Amino acid sequence: MMNLIQKTGLALFLMAMLVFTGMLTKGKYQLSPEGLVISNTYHREAILEAARQQGLFGHEPTSGIAFSSAFKKVLKAAQETQAIRAEKGIPAGVGEWDFKLGDGSFKEYTLDAAKHAYTGPVSSYPGWFLLLTFGLAILGGFLYAIPLFREIPGIRNNHIFHDPLTRGFRGIAAWLGIIAGIYLIVFYILLYWTPQLLTPWIVMVDPISKALNGHEASQWFFYGVLYTVAVLVMGVRMLAKYRHNRYQLIRTGSVMFFQTAFAFLIPEILVRLNYPYYDFKNIWPLNYSFFFDWNLHNLLNSGGLGIFMLVWGIVLIVIAVPVITYFFGKRWYCSWVCGCGGLAETLGDPFRQLSNKKLSAWKVERWLIHGVLVFAVVMTALVLYTYFSGQSQVLFLNSYTVRGVYGFLIGSIFAGVVGTGFYPFMGSRVWCRFGCPLAAYLGLVQRFKSRFRITTNGGQCISCGNCSTYCEMGIDVRAYAQRGQDIVRASCVGCGVCSAVCPRGVLKLENG
Repeated sequence: MMNLIQKTGLALFLMAMLVFTGMLTKGKYQLSPEGLVISNTYHREAILEAARQQGLFGHEPTSGIAFSSAFKKVLKAAQETQAIRAEKGIPAGVGEWDFKLGDGSFKEYTLDAAKHAYTGPVSSYPGWFLLLTFGLAILGGFLYAIPLFREIPGIRNNHIFHDPLTRGFRGIAAWLGIIAGIYLIVFYILLYWTPQLLTPWIVMVDPISKALNGHEASQWFFYGVLYTVAVLVMGVRMLAKYRHNRYQLIRTGSVMFFQTAFAFLIPEILVRLNYPYYDFKNIWPLNYSFFFDWNLHNLLNSGGLGIFMLVWGIVLIVIAVPVITYFFGKRWYCSWVCGCGGLAETLGDPFRQLSNKKLSAWKVERWLIHGVLVFAVVMTALVLYTYFSGQSQVLFLNSYTVRGVYGFLIGSIFAGVVGTGFYPFMGSRVWCRFGCPLAAYLGLVQRFKSRFRITTNGGQCISCGNCSTYCEMGIDVRAYAQRGQDIVRASCVGCGVCSAVCPRGVLKLENG
């Protein structure tokens, strides 16, 4: 039964969510010529001209949607103007798309304009809104988790499928989970494709961004703050829930540390020092843009540290992944270091039992995840060919088109919208299980050339099913345990939760 402290925590969290969501409806947008902070002179002049012609500077849209619609018309007009001017001749020494206005710049320019046009309570008092949203949510999360430390250690089933928030599509009572899933899906769609509609949220974290990297916040900085806070707060819940297991305590502390330090703080500090933004723990092909021309150019032109970043990334791919995976399995990365895994293990832990354990799901999983790996390898080969040869066309494939398709389908829809938005429907490791190309690479090494396995003692198994219930990777662990068969599945991320919830000590993680 939920006690008073947990109820208070839940109430504070819900208050924070109401304020957080309601912020998007507050404020107006009044754009001025000074608010068009665009470094490209040709683009800025064309946009200024179009904005004056369409009367945008004297107009005050009362919503992000209205402003976005009006500004898109301005960008279209500026695009047509630049296309006509380009026909008469592009100035010497100026690149085609430095002069023309491409569709790829629309999202960036719209967000920048929306941020500088936005006026409202959030822009006037960002600190107060940080307290009313992040502050209350963090306090509420801690209050909810604190009583868990007083419960008897150990995991039982505890009617895990009866909670309306975490039961997937099981019955009408799953409406809480469905609402949470829809909220997450809509959030990711807005984040990736219409970030200007999230302007109040981005403006709210401007003070944090300026303190860390010296620049105004982008949608990705806002997402980094949100992501890190979610891992830390829900990480405390993990520590309380699995405190009877030393491996889980260390593993949870590890993902909290790597997300905070390596994925969030260090890259932002590097930007402040005028170095490239770089996450030292992100590995190709998960970091699919590592070999893109713009990234290679940034690294090669950033002095000794940039060269080190490039070499470090290649060493991780060629040496660290196969060698460390040989000794410890894919768990060293997927369960101890990776940010995607960190979010799945913390924020996604309440939904881990929703993973499909059927053989049919396993068959789909193998085709999908290895298909994405092949896609990533082919795309990278094309990108490197273009970088060294200057030619973008290889047979019937265009490297720029392929990278765009990969970014849209895999980097955005699969990894973001489906990978996290489907937590309440398909469990916490949807991306790791079905789409992550690095997980596929690690899994191949683990399956055929690794000392890691989960050993079983079938004689002690009582068939309680806890192990299969809590396996987020969709592995029917009980079937292996009943046969006394070691688990060496390529998909196993070695989280060890199956061992932590086993009441008889049947399962053991070994590197034998």
